[in-house]
Amino acid sequence: MEPESAVTTCYRHPKVETHVRCTRCDRYICPDCMREAAVGHQCVECVKEGARSIRQARTAFGGRIATAPVVTYVLIGLNVLAYLGELVRPAIVDRFAMLGAGLRGPDGGHYLWQYPYPPELHAEGVVGGQWERMLTGAFLHLPPTQGTFGILHIVMNMVSLWNVGRVVEAQLGRVRYITLYLLSALGGSVLVLLIAPGNPTIGASGAIFGLGAAYYVMARRLGADMSTVNRYMTGLLLWLLISAGLTSWQGHLGGLLAGGVVTLVFAYVPRGPRRGLIQAAACTGLLVLLVLLTVGKVTGLTS
Repeated sequence: MEPESAVTTCYRHPKVETHVRCTRCDRYICPDCMREAAVGHQCVECVKEGARSIRQARTAFGGRIATAPVVTYVLIGLNVLAYLGELVRPAIVDRFAMLGAGLRGPDGGHYLWQYPYPPELHAEGVVGGQWERMLTGAFLHLPPTQGTFGILHIVMNMVSLWNVGRVVEAQLGRVRYITLYLLSALGGSVLVLLIAPGNPTIGASGAIFGLGAAYYVMARRLGADMSTVNRYMTGLLLWLLISAGLTSWQGHLGGLLAGGVVTLVFAYVPRGPRRGLIQAAACTGLLVLLVLLTVGKVTGLTS
């Protein structure tokens, strides 16, 4: 019987001789595979396995802790890019603004919705199958020379998004934050469709009102000093009333309501292994409700 070889090699690099074992799995590892551990060294696979088993830090609302408001940066960037696109091609606003129901003539003119409509006219807006308008309108803003505010429209919205968005994102985490933002924007568009389907609307205000509602709900849930929060919400609600004659109050109110509902779910679902699943189910339920309301309204407008 031949004596057993005393040469031992790395389990990942069989040609490399080594006499060091992983302190976790006891396999031989070479210097390239060694990772410092509390005691001795571990192999690459054991280090990865250990990292997966470490519980990730979470916020009070279940989101992962992030050091930078990346989603807020991205949202501001998308709004600014869309605005630059408007300046280069103004027709973008006409095509992608939120519009529930309208008619377009062969001459390119726009007409109020009526059903049935003459054969020479074509339906435009959500009733015309342009469902993307429900979200794209939330990334567009008034051109510099149009409307009551002009370029102040995007400036005011982006400043608000920067101020409130960073706080909300830090508390909710990135996934919950973007879910809140998009559902708030969609909620604003749905209320516009239900109440004023013939009014074209643009702007991130609906989503920002949703962030404002989230800011208030989170502060209450965390037991924060409400004096500053109440002043902010008072200003937000006053702007909702004042802007009724200047902008789309339906979009503002819809975003506020949707954002409030989403954040109530994030804030008050009990902690536990199923919290994330319950939160996701509730957000999905709200999305389904908004879709059903949209389909019902479109059906009513076209029948």
